[in-house]
Amino acid sequence: MQSFYSILRSSPVKRAPGGILGGIASGIARQYGWRVSYVRIVMLLSFLLPFIGLPLYAVLWLLLPKTDGSIALEQLLTGPRQR
Repeated sequence: MQSFYSILRSSPVKRAPGGILGGIASGIARQYGWRVSYVRIVMLLSFLLPFIGLPLYAVLWLLLPKTDGSIALEQLLTGPRQR
C-alpha cells in the first residue's frame, strides 16, 4: 500500500490550501495555469451529470495529496502520517 501512496504523492496535481471544499479545483488550476473560477464552474457543471460529478470529486478528494504530502484516504485507513 505504501507504494500506492508514493505514486499518489508524486502526482503533479496537489490539493491546494485555502480552496473551497478540499482544494481540488484550486490544485488543478494551479498545476495547469488556469483560472480557478473556470475550473470551479466546470466542476459545478459536472455535478449535473448523474453518477459522474460528485463521485469523481469524492475520489479526487480521497486520492489527491495535499501540498504537505498527506492523503485523505491514507489518513482515513491508517491515521495521520508520522514524519
